[in-house]
Amino acid sequence: MLKNINRIHMLGIGGIGVSGVARILAVNGFEVSGSDVRESSLTTALRDEGLTVTIGHDPKNIEGAELIVLSTAIPDTNVELIAAKQAGMNIVHRSEILSAISERYKTIGVTGTHGKGTVSSMIAWMLECAGKDPGFVIGGMLNNFKTNARPGGGEWMVIEIDESDGSHLNFKPNYAICNFLEADHLNYYDDLDDIKNTMCTFIDQNDRLFEAFANFDCEGNRDLSTMTKERLTGYGIENHSEFTAKIISETLPIRFEAFRRETSLGEFELNIPAVYNIVNAMAAISVGVRIGLDIKDIQKALATFEGIENRFTVVKGGGVTVVKDYVSHPTCMRKVLETAVHLDSGRVISVFKPYRYTLIKYLQDEYATAFIGSDEVVLTTMYAAEEDPIPGIDTEFFVNKIREGGLKVTFIPDQKEINAYLLETVHPDDKVLFFGGDDFFRMADSFVEGLEHRSQV
Repeated sequence: MLKNINRIHMLGIGGIGVSGVARILAVNGFEVSGSDVRESSLTTALRDEGLTVTIGHDPKNIEGAELIVLSTAIPDTNVELIAAKQAGMNIVHRSEILSAISERYKTIGVTGTHGKGTVSSMIAWMLECAGKDPGFVIGGMLNNFKTNARPGGGEWMVIEIDESDGSHLNFKPNYAICNFLEADHLNYYDDLDDIKNTMCTFIDQNDRLFEAFANFDCEGNRDLSTMTKERLTGYGIENHSEFTAKIISETLPIRFEAFRRETSLGEFELNIPAVYNIVNAMAAISVGVRIGLDIKDIQKALATFEGIENRFTVVKGGGVTVVKDYVSHPTCMRKVLETAVHLDSGRVISVFKPYRYTLIKYLQDEYATAFIGSDEVVLTTMYAAEEDPIPGIDTEFFVNKIREGGLKVTFIPDQKEINAYLLETVHPDDKVLFFGGDDFFRMADSFVEGLEHRSQV
């Protein structure tokens, strides 16, 4: 695919997934250019690394390129994509490029509906602590490495494999991990059965696979284990897995003992919050044991693991604790809330923007209980992500669904007005949780600045 290619142009280069691939290509000697709709910290960083980055899409941007790379987020109406098709240029999905790169390494691929970024980051740091100098491409900024991608100098490559659009079928990792398998991304999949069947195909069609791992605390993965031809190695906290954990302490540092069947592998420590990260750590431990890493290196890695940017990221301002987390799936939101309620003594205020008609329709009952533990839920207008409307499923429906659970809900139609409301109502020792994407994280950062200013007045 990359043979005799020199210049590669990437649409949406500021995206976390595309930017990671761009970095790997550039380090491997390709001339990489790209475009995006807005400037960001990622586009600035890529430009500083020597890549040609243009803000704004224009057919002129693709001139001279020999290969066009895009992600599923790029619409068919993109003017550069239209021009590339009209010119008969070679156009490939980001996943195809990453798969071609990864097959040069011993590859560990992490997929599933939740937690794959954290698990893949843990494994990359584990290999680093073991002196393996791994490469990685992960959909988040790794706090230990201060980047989302690097080629590495060793034989290992860790990749976070996105299953949201079926593009995981393009990958053939030597070691595959499915961390969670629940209903999600229903703009692409028909239902949970479709998700499980596609994951089964991902595992069984892989002729490079040495071993596949799955979180057996997850019902979807237990179902998957009865569907695949390959035997899945289970991990988790519950007792029906090959690799299990016994919790010793739930407060920081979190401590637990890991077992392989009945044999203790020793005690481990995590200095990132949330007990659910023990399950993520068990994924990393099970892979580390299987590929022959020293237990002491695994223990050191987990104890010094700093997490991913905007995954349960805690900041404070004016005596208020603010948590930023990328999750929008109700299962993950519940787990974040279960941990966040213990951070301080004050109220818990959750801030959320409903996302996609399909997700709200399919998971409406799960969302109804997702905010339990919140003293108040602040909601704003739904983001449809270019989906066609579903009759009866809209922002009003979602707001009423949360209110039916007995929670206090404040609806603020214009997202830009949320911070002003919060600054008027929050008190020291309160906890404010922002669930969402980059726009919410920018809003959270601005809110913290406002809190600091308020405390000085």
